[in-house]
Amino acid sequence: MTSPAAADLPDYAPIPASARGVTPNDQGYYVGRVERNLYWVTDGVYQSAFLATPDGVVLFDAPPSIGNNIRRAVDEVAAAEGVSNTVTHLVYSHHHADHGGAAFLFDENVVRIGHEETKRLLRRDNDPARPAPEITFADRYTLEVGGERVELAWHGSNHSPDNIYIHFPGHDTLIFIDVVNAGWVPIYNTNLSEDVPGYMAAPDIVLDYPWTHFICGHLGRLATRDDVALHQQYIADIEASSKEALASVNPVPFYVAGGENFWAGVKGHLDAVTERAAAPVIAKYTGVLAAADIREFTYTTTFAIMQSLRLDRGPSGPVHP
Repeated sequence: MTSPAAADLPDYAPIPASARGVTPNDQGYYVGRVERNLYWVTDGVYQSAFLATPDGVVLFDAPPSIGNNIRRAVDEVAAAEGVSNTVTHLVYSHHHADHGGAAFLFDENVVRIGHEETKRLLRRDNDPARPAPEITFADRYTLEVGGERVELAWHGSNHSPDNIYIHFPGHDTLIFIDVVNAGWVPIYNTNLSEDVPGYMAAPDIVLDYPWTHFICGHLGRLATRDDVALHQQYIADIEASSKEALASVNPVPFYVAGGENFWAGVKGHLDAVTERAAAPVIAKYTGVLAAADIREFTYTTTFAIMQSLRLDRGPSGPVHP
């Protein structure tokens, strides 16, 4: 395995203070109280959460980058609060391995819960690190453990077909993974999302829930309602800029220049549209959202949204007379 020297990395813009998070301890994790007996765990890049009840611990996601530090965090809190450290339930937010790949670390007697599509996809993937959930649901499921209530809901495809909303009405908290990054732009292609229209619509659903604390799955701090609103504005600006670029860039010269190489014409045209659409967004959000100046992130997210405008909403182009 090779890595570039630090000196070879581009000189990116400083990280805004608003994007900075907590500092992990010497073992590489931070655990903090969200509200009452709900806690969150982070390594600075990924997030997990757990509910410590008299009847056991309910775990929400098990990112492998945090791995065994999830157990250490649970043990730390259980010792401090005088409660059980036995993990009795594990809830999958969705099927992706980067958020559930440490699920195998927990006892086979743990009750695993997830959307019905999560079960289907985990069976398809056949990854022993992510045992399929035994309890599944289609639209809604209420989990009650140790006098606490958690509401799980699926409101349609977004980042993935099975990504769910996890609401804690008694803790003023929502978990919803891989759409909003607190203080940061999405990484490549709308955070590697499979359903762009669903991804774009999801923050409205997030804001429809009552909550103060938002666990978004990534980075080193909890998100706020202002973070969601800023994310929405960033995406709305990309959408508006993409519409303008699609209407303004003349495709004909690119296809003429490409000649028999039709795909060269396609590349030239769509690259020009994406460049025109992304450039003002990068300029506006550099210093506002962390990593906005990493061109590939805003560029590929712009490309994904621009293509969704063409292919999902239509029209994809003029109709031949």
